[in-house]
Amino acid sequence: MPRGSAYPGSPAALEGYRAIVDRHSDADVLGAKNPYTSVNGWMTSFLDPDGLVCLRMSAEDRALVIGAGGSAVRQYGSNMPDFVSVPPGLSDTELDDVFATSWDHAVSLEPK
Repeated sequence: MPRGSAYPGSPAALEGYRAIVDRHSDADVLGAKNPYTSVNGWMTSFLDPDGLVCLRMSAEDRALVIGAGGSAVRQYGSNMPDFVSVPPGLSDTELDDVFATSWDHAVSLEPK
């Protein structure tokens, strides 16, 4: 039952991430220190130490999210080209829609 139990960032950010994932019936928060979701062997989302929700998306959807205030993701000194951070200030409905788009993209990928 890790669900981010050792997450070093903001408890409020972790609570918000868990809420997003919990509203999506097919996803579960995995990882203790680094909370994430996955499907078919692909990491689909994660919560970074600064509290940003990062999602795996298609190139077209990443461009839309970046255009709405999101940003490319860089972790541990490396670019994560398939991921984009979600812009702050989205409503729960908008977050759910973006998460679902990301999840659907990951499901469409060939299983690892």
